[in-house]
Amino acid sequence: MRRRTLLTGVAAAAAAGGASMLASGPDYQEAAAALWSARDPASFEGLVHYASLAANSHNSQPWRFRKTTEGVTILPDLARALPEADGDNHHLFASLGCAAENLVLAAGASGRSAALVFDPSGGGSVRIALGHAGEKHPLFDAILERQCTRSAYDGRTVPAPDLARLAAATKVGGTDITIVEDRARVEQVLELILLADAAQVSNPAFAAELKSWLRFNARAAVASGDGLYSAASGNPTLPTFLGRFMFDRFFTPERENDRYAGQVRSSAGLAVIHSEGDGPAHWVDAGRACQRFALQATALGIRHAHLNQPVEVASVRPQLQALLGLGGRRPDMVLRFGYGPAMPRSLRRPISAVIEA
Repeated sequence: MRRRTLLTGVAAAAAAGGASMLASGPDYQEAAAALWSARDPASFEGLVHYASLAANSHNSQPWRFRKTTEGVTILPDLARALPEADGDNHHLFASLGCAAENLVLAAGASGRSAALVFDPSGGGSVRIALGHAGEKHPLFDAILERQCTRSAYDGRTVPAPDLARLAAATKVGGTDITIVEDRARVEQVLELILLADAAQVSNPAFAAELKSWLRFNARAAVASGDGLYSAASGNPTLPTFLGRFMFDRFFTPERENDRYAGQVRSSAGLAVIHSEGDGPAHWVDAGRACQRFALQATALGIRHAHLNQPVEVASVRPQLQALLGLGGRRPDMVLRFGYGPAMPRSLRRPISAVIEA
């Protein structure tokens, strides 16, 4: 679901190293344009296509899709788990929920109903039974436009009616949303974001895991079809060896905190999705709610990005819970939202790579 950024100090190194040769070129643009395009949602492959465009942590795409007699089952791909950023697999199951929501919407666009249930057996999966009496939902059209926009926004406020529509869109199962606009309260949440971020960045194992998912140039991003492409976060592209070298030297709590503080303060506000329970079934629902928030925001012309550090760091999560008065409800996702320009799109692996026989 959260895409980490490189450091602003890399820009100088990019200029000195001639990394402009590896900027987003026709191959990447063509791959992104082909990926983020319409398919026939009536086919199994079409459903998987739309599902795989969902938000997911580190763009790790931790899912597999199986065609069944009832419809589709979405299974976790534990080989793509993130043990440092997501030690309890919360984001992994939330990612399955994001994919499931897209699939449900795609089924409706082909005139089919979709009934979803979480199956805890065998490691957990999401089973979706398809029927014959569905209709297209307005949020379906936002699937091909949605992106996690990791740039500074312009500071404009979001009108109250649009905030109400965002809140209404997240009502899935026992999930709910707290929207924070008051600037003093935003600063309080930001303090927890920075506290958790500093703890993560200071952890060598976390840094190593993150670096393994970074794609420092278009060539690497196209070749892998996954991971976090530098240009999608507004960062310069670099040869892979130089990107890794610079990451090791400039990925510091101070630099990361400065970047996140600027991004939050440029945003219209923060949104925290929370659940009535704390287990894989609830995490799937939280992912569905998060995807619906993202799609509704996209439909309204509002950008968003994840800032999940305070829900990822177990020692900080209760502080966020208390600050927002959530009682026993678990905070699942933290997002900022506002208005800003589009960024380059992320890529996905081929459909054949995520379909399981």
